Amino acid sequence: MSRQLSARAKKPTINDVARVSGLSKKTVSRVLNNSPQVAENTRRKVAAVIEELGFSPDPQARSLASKRSYTLGLVYDNPNALYISDIQIGVLRACKGTGYELIMHPGDFSNRKLLEEIEGFVGRARIGGLILLSPISQRNALAQRLRSDGIPYVRISPRKIDAESRIVVSNDRLGAEMMTEYLVSLGHRFIGFVSGPGSNLSAREKYAGFCSVMRENGLTVPETFVAKGENTFESGVDAGHFLLDREHRPSVVFASNDAMALGVLKSAVMLGMRVPEDLSVAGFDDSALATVTWPDLTTIRQPVERMGEIAARKLLAQLRSDVEPVELPLATEPKLVIRHSTGRHS
Repeated sequence: MSRQLSARAKKPTINDVARVSGLSKKTVSRVLNNSPQVAENTRRKVAAVIEELGFSPDPQARSLASKRSYTLGLVYDNPNALYISDIQIGVLRACKGTGYELIMHPGDFSNRKLLEEIEGFVGRARIGGLILLSPISQRNALAQRLRSDGIPYVRISPRKIDAESRIVVSNDRLGAEMMTEYLVSLGHRFIGFVSGPGSNLSAREKYAGFCSVMRENGLTVPETFVAKGENTFESGVDAGHFLLDREHRPSVVFASNDAMALGVLKSAVMLGMRVPEDLSVAGFDDSALATVTWPDLTTIRQPVERMGEIAARKLLAQLRSDVEPVELPLATEPKLVIRHSTGRHS
């Protein structure tokens, strides 16, 4: 008899996986829940049958049976769609094979009723645990409420603001320091900076890192060389005009994300400047945008997918007592990526 289900069969169930693998339903269940009581060869055997049958655990059915939720929530307030997408890819990678599903929820950092809004989301969607992205992750009152309500969570944050088991640090300040040091090494002394929203901890950390390196090198940061953006391409265009459409302008502009850096590139072209001959431009994130333009963008690479994966694994460790996050890092490391949008200042 073929091990494949007949074409007339219904959607495969855990009973089908147990029958085809020749194991008990209880053993298959242990594999699905990543129990340490299962031998590795048994785990591989069940995984092969699951793939062969196309079995996918039903989170709602599992929730009803175990009175546990198998749904994670990702709460964000960030206009950068590529960043959100990369985080989501990492989270889903961690969830693969665990039976947990992911629901996205856009929040509003400025909303005074944000805590009540998120509590409502958790209740309506029967969320088992939350991953909070910056800037929402910096709301300590929200984290305290979640702890009081017994709702597991993990924050992705520019710096350590919670217990190691509940946070992934993106090291934004270090990344900004690395980029500024590189620009100074190219001979640039008049460096413009495009920041994100002032209420955003990530934006403040990047600006602090930039200013720190400038001071260490005896360089000043005039107010006219700092433009405030909103982490969007359009705000980068506006910032570029503010910084560049003047007689005394910077020789390089460092934008605190790639979308705004591309906006600065557009402004430079509109003002008749060549990049990098007349102006160097640098970004932050190394998103997909960084290589779709010419010159391609010198930037700071953040392992965004990896951050999402680590956050999800830390959250799953809270939800499943049989898993310990002992090997999961506290922080990720930024990396300088040098491309063609920056050059030596003569």
